[in-house]
Amino acid sequence: MKLRHEWKHEISYSEAYALKTRLSLVMETDENSINGKYLVRSLYFDNLNDKVLREKLDGVSRREKFRLRYYNNNTDFIVLEKKSKLNGLCSKEKVQLNIEEVKAVLNSDFTALENIDKPLVQELLLKMKTSGLRPKTIVDYDREAFVFGPGNVRVTIDSNIRTGMMSTDFLNPNAITIPAGDAPIVLEVKWDEFLPAFVRDLVQMKQCRTSAFSKYASCRIYG
Repeated sequence: MKLRHEWKHEISYSEAYALKTRLSLVMETDENSINGKYLVRSLYFDNLNDKVLREKLDGVSRREKFRLRYYNNNTDFIVLEKKSKLNGLCSKEKVQLNIEEVKAVLNSDFTALENIDKPLVQELLLKMKTSGLRPKTIVDYDREAFVFGPGNVRVTIDSNIRTGMMSTDFLNPNAITIPAGDAPIVLEVKWDEFLPAFVRDLVQMKQCRTSAFSKYASCRIYG
């Protein structure tokens, strides 16, 4: 499991605009972008005791979360992801699923899931059986992303965060979502062993503050 560094900040609209202008001059735009941005739809998992949510709110140093995800309303490419946190560092494992495999996950079809020869699916299945992990809510947002090869740097600016209000109609691109309260614009900076000095300088802003903001937690306001 490769661990990556991560900074997360809440920023204003004016700061986001200025930052995007600077980043576009020296970094590549993410390949998923259409006219500079793309839509992310995720479906997060939790159990009846809201273990994932509570661990986030309590600041547990070692935690994990599972989610399904696709981009730009394209359900032809869906991934299952497991994101882990350990003492402030993060890692992500993912595997692509076909539509029938996604339906098996959404329907908690244990028999079908047992026949999927993908380790991450089998890990999810085990946790569905043992801890009651189930699909919980849709999270939508717009993402503008920039990448830089040395250091494997990725800078993302996420806005228009929306909640499905416990809806799990994940495969329906037209599923209704609403703004997640007063969710801010979120700047995230991720890198491996080192963060190039010029990137560090670019993302430093006087007024922004380090944040533990969670899109999933914000979208659980409504249930």
